[in-house]
Amino acid sequence: MIRVTVLKEKDKTKAIRCSGHAGFDSYGKDIVCSSVSILVINTLNSIEVLTDDSMQTSTKEEDGIINADFPKGLSHDAEVLISAMVLGLQQIQDTYGKRYLEFQIQEVTQC
Repeated sequence: MIRVTVLKEKDKTKAIRCSGHAGFDSYGKDIVCSSVSILVINTLNSIEVLTDDSMQTSTKEEDGIINADFPKGLSHDAEVLISAMVLGLQQIQDTYGKRYLEFQIQEVTQC
């Protein structure tokens, strides 16, 4: 199962945590894993290329880990990109179920 958590403080995105593998199908054929990966990676790439926002990222491909921290906060444009990612993740979870993707938005006081 893939777990994706968007950490927010007062409606401002502070971090994204993504880990695991969906297990929907075999490696190379797993459309759930591919869909989640594309959404998360494209969102982070878009923030990097299309905004002036800074982030710190770490990955560990074999464990399906993609982490991003936004220590200086995000611009309105980056928050819109995050909102689009959230919409896509919610739709994947609704379609394929929590057996393959557990998505949540978590309110934090400090990240």
